[in-house]
Amino acid sequence: MGDLNTFQQFFYYFSENGSYVFMQFLQHFLISIYGVLLAALVGIPLGILISKYAKLSGFIITIANIIQTIPALALLAILMLGMGLGQSTVVIAVFLYSLLPIIKNTYTGINNINKDLIDSGKGMGMTKAQVLYMIELPLSLSVMIAGIRIALVVAIGVTAIGAFIGAGGLGDIIIRGTNATDGTAIILAGAIPTALMAVLADLILSWIEKKIDPIKRNKKFTKPTIQSLND
Repeated sequence: MGDLNTFQQFFYYFSENGSYVFMQFLQHFLISIYGVLLAALVGIPLGILISKYAKLSGFIITIANIIQTIPALALLAILMLGMGLGQSTVVIAVFLYSLLPIIKNTYTGINNINKDLIDSGKGMGMTKAQVLYMIELPLSLSVMIAGIRIALVVAIGVTAIGAFIGAGGLGDIIIRGTNATDGTAIILAGAIPTALMAVLADLILSWIEKKIDPIKRNKKFTKPTIQSLND
């Protein structure tokens, strides 16, 4: 290994430890996903709630903002005192960090819907629940996905730090590299997949966000219609 340059060491490490890196990659991704899904289960209903009761919005968003300002390592240390070491502690940390973008985007998405559409629904005899599920949620879905996208990218970074409290993941490989005498290649073996995971998650959710955006979909379908009428 000493005769190889960093680039060669990097590929040598992957050839010898490919299955281990993949296992840590999968573990890292699952921890991030679990935390974000848990935040979505709590954050989306909270976002809907504060869009209906504006007086609560300031308080709930302020609490989520305060959590977001706590440094990741400090939050993990605080949670570790009560929950101990391991993956569960990191999942809760990811959950807490993911709340703000999900709550805020849900709240913003519903509040930015054209009020005429809501009034039309009510005029047709829809109940509040029907207006929510048939008008508000479908029209705000792309904005909500954008919040989940932000939360997942942040979660991947937080999970990497979670290796310091025994959660495993790609952060564990990075720590091994920092402890090695000449561990640059090992650090890269953990850092590059982490960066790729964040980029891919962002690109995939961005694509989904654009696909379900009702404004962009309407533009896509109306342009050929107008052209055919002109013909």
